[in-house]
Amino acid sequence: MTQQKAFKIIGITVRTTNQNGQATQDIPALWHRFMGNNLAAIIPNKLSDDIYCLYTEYEKDHTLPYTTMIGCKVSSLDTIPEGMTGKTISAGSFTKYTAKGNLAQGAVYNEWKNIWATATNRAFTTDYEIYGAKAANPENGEVDIFVGVKEI
Repeated sequence: MTQQKAFKIIGITVRTTNQNGQATQDIPALWHRFMGNNLAAIIPNKLSDDIYCLYTEYEKDHTLPYTTMIGCKVSSLDTIPEGMTGKTISAGSFTKYTAKGNLAQGAVYNEWKNIWATATNRAFTTDYEIYGAKAANPENGEVDIFVGVKEI
């Protein structure tokens, strides 16, 4: 378990659910929009080129609706481009997982299936993935996944 400081993200969002495979349509469509329109390039005050994918605003847990946000970590939410959202992620405790393998063939989703089956003590506040330099080669990439956990 690691402690993470609060941070800010600007990006685009979709409200989705894992029920009936809805998220398997909504989240790739959100990625397509983000990457296809090069939205990272218009996010102001970026702290790095890493792309964050957040899962937050859970109704209860991963089986009910939640919000997915794709964007970049920023130093300020003072300027948010039209059509985007700014969000502050609270400090908290997280368990780190790492998805390794072919990102285009579901390496991250497969790691999430493992997390859903085995992770205990989840907080269902905010979970997130970081797509940094290790994710640059999608055929043999690594993506760190941080899952919020309840403090004991």
